[in-house]
Amino acid sequence: MKQSDYIELEDRFGAQNYKPLDVVIEKGEGVWVWDVDGNKYMDCLSAYSAVNQGHCHPRIKKAMQDQLDKLTLTSRAFRNDQLGLFYQELCSLTNSHKVLPMNSGAEAVETAIKAVRKWGYMVKGVPEDRAEIIVCADNFHGRTISIVGFSTDPVSRRGFGPFTPGFKVIPFGDHKALENAITPDTVGFLVEPIQGEAGVIIPPEGYLKKVREICTANNINLILDEIQTGLGRTGKLLAEEHEGIEADITLIGKALSGGFYPVSAVLSNTEVLGVLRPGEHGSTFGGNPLACAVAREALKVLQEEDLIRNAEEMGAKFLAGLKSINNSKIREVRGRGLLLAVEFKLDAGGARQYCEKLKENGLLCKETHDNIIRFAPPLVITTEQVDWALERIKPILST
Repeated sequence: MKQSDYIELEDRFGAQNYKPLDVVIEKGEGVWVWDVDGNKYMDCLSAYSAVNQGHCHPRIKKAMQDQLDKLTLTSRAFRNDQLGLFYQELCSLTNSHKVLPMNSGAEAVETAIKAVRKWGYMVKGVPEDRAEIIVCADNFHGRTISIVGFSTDPVSRRGFGPFTPGFKVIPFGDHKALENAITPDTVGFLVEPIQGEAGVIIPPEGYLKKVREICTANNINLILDEIQTGLGRTGKLLAEEHEGIEADITLIGKALSGGFYPVSAVLSNTEVLGVLRPGEHGSTFGGNPLACAVAREALKVLQEEDLIRNAEEMGAKFLAGLKSINNSKIREVRGRGLLLAVEFKLDAGGARQYCEKLKENGLLCKETHDNIIRFAPPLVITTEQVDWALERIKPILST
């Protein structure tokens, strides 16, 4: 079949809830992917950071194959031999007390919301049904009903109400706004260390440290959504490390499986996750042995192959190259580690046109918020590959 045939099938039978570039990928290895016609591309999106370890990493693939031959699913009605090891290794790596495993990032966010609300009632003493969570404008935490209810993106919200109450929205990067929004009913502050979907928006230096102090002083939980920024993407294991803080609750997913399987996790202390009792929250697939085996190896790959340090070094090189582009239509170039963005001015005609030109030159990128291109290649990228990418990006983004 030709690419056009695959595209026609998708458009005819599939719901139109995405607007992908018209490239049909059938194979991937490392930073590279190939379409059904045999054309080779560098993946500069990494499935929204789900394949930090690169496409089809051989070690993770073998771990998955080995586990497939033994056991895939028990549900949490029974124990399995991978879950405890996954808990131990993840807690040791992230300095956490407890883990609650789920599947998708959105499920991890929903889990945190439930746990923090119950903590508010059982531990903090907030009156029943009055718990409030503060969130930030331009956030992206997923697309479930509760989550889109506190989104400020009209596309995410329009037509899906009524929404779940109990959320208050403040500006991102403004610690004074957080201080002013807190009430006796506040139980948590949910925030991304860097707003990824909003266009790699980095808060002012010292913001997270100040937020940590405010949350501690007011006895509220700092919930960091590290689903996209975590697991090496920004040049640290977790983005919180850039300011030397620890969240009360950390949410991870995406690269937790290296792109092989849906795995997410809520990391916290015993006080918060300890409020949950059997039957109050769960998932048929969450914590299944296949997921745990895959995640355990994905975490080992990040550490043993030094991908976090590589993200820091290659990210600095990539960012410098992007900043050297001379184009009056570019408003700003920014990034941390291998989470980078080029934002165009409103009169530039949108970022989609550049993504389509980059595709024709062997790079796959995706626009966000119309005027921004995100560059986020797998963390296995080499110096030579960064140079290869920049050689193709600079002429296109210079026009």
